[in-house]
Amino acid sequence: ANASASPAMHPVRMLVLTPTRELADQIDQNTQNYIKNMPLRHTVLFGGVNMNKQTADLRAGCEIVIATVGRLLDHVKQKNINLSKVEIVVLDEADRMLDMGFIDDIRTIMQMLPKPRQTLLFSATFAPAIRKLAQDFMNAPQIVEVAAQNTTNANVEEHVISIDSHRKRELLERLIVDLNMNQVIVFCKTKQSADQVSRDLVRRGLSANAIHGDKSQQTRLDVLNQFKSGELRVLVATDVAARGLDIAELPFVVNYEMPTQAEDYVHRIGRTGRAGADGVAISLMDETEQKMYEAIKALTGNELPISRIEGFEPRWEQAQAEGSLKNENSPRSSSRRSEREPQERGEKNDRRASSRNERGSRYQEIPTVDASKIPPRTSSRRRGRERRTCALLQRNFGVEA
Repeated sequence: ANASASPAMHPVRMLVLTPTRELADQIDQNTQNYIKNMPLRHTVLFGGVNMNKQTADLRAGCEIVIATVGRLLDHVKQKNINLSKVEIVVLDEADRMLDMGFIDDIRTIMQMLPKPRQTLLFSATFAPAIRKLAQDFMNAPQIVEVAAQNTTNANVEEHVISIDSHRKRELLERLIVDLNMNQVIVFCKTKQSADQVSRDLVRRGLSANAIHGDKSQQTRLDVLNQFKSGELRVLVATDVAARGLDIAELPFVVNYEMPTQAEDYVHRIGRTGRAGADGVAISLMDETEQKMYEAIKALTGNELPISRIEGFEPRWEQAQAEGSLKNENSPRSSSRRSEREPQERGEKNDRRASSRNERGSRYQEIPTVDASKIPPRTSSRRRGRERRTCALLQRNFGVEA
């Protein structure tokens, strides 16, 4: 570090690469706090804003640069940045960068950096592609696991509710109101869905707004600040836009739509239950999302019991059950039964009843809660309310046991 004003005395020594603007901005804010009493300069580079200030910062000299991959390459092409003195490179949320198709750009950047250097790679999941990346650009890397691979936080209660897709918005509103969700992130798969859900909630009198890739960086930052300050009750987000969001003691996360990749489920619910706080994650699952539900169970190793809400019972479950019964009552089966003795028919009926019970068992894993033992809803204790979420679902909506 050097207090000199000369740009030559402040070469880039540390480079932090991130997949999204929000994460880059969050890291930059934290960096500002870390080095406020040190003679170090820093800047953040991301798209969606004018490059002039970023260029001025780079030409003035910065020891620490936090950047998204695309915007860093823009500055490299314009020769605004010199990476020949980099000593430390950090790849944050590397799994997301690979998911977003940045692998070739990452390789291009890594090949520009000098050797020797220290390389740090952070990832919520450790897929084979991440392992390959580490092998290619790290020398005998040491693996440090804060938690087992692909696991979710033990402080987070996880609930899955089966429902018809066209009734999700109605149920979402009821969950927010009846469970006193004063601060909640709602995840959607697409930008269009995020906008629609946000508009619907606003029409119902709830303060909500959406963030996604089609909104300008300044708009996204403004919405995020409104959410952090409590001005917004509901933040609706796509997976990419929500990466790097750091909300202190966020109590609730709702998966309005299941993610397209099981790993994203881990990232989504990781927004709550941070730093030892309790959190609740509720996923709304329609008929088309059953395969993803099974993939998430396989990835995380969690049971994820499914519940149904009284008044919101999905028709697709009933249709599946009726279809199974029709197969059992086909003409071929009927002709065979007519040839059997009454005792044999009785045995067949017993087996059929047993089969129905087995089909229903996956929806009977939630224990019944004694409503008389549930504390009043007016309790102001946040953590107590979070721990009673399952009980609140039972009382307010009639979760079936």
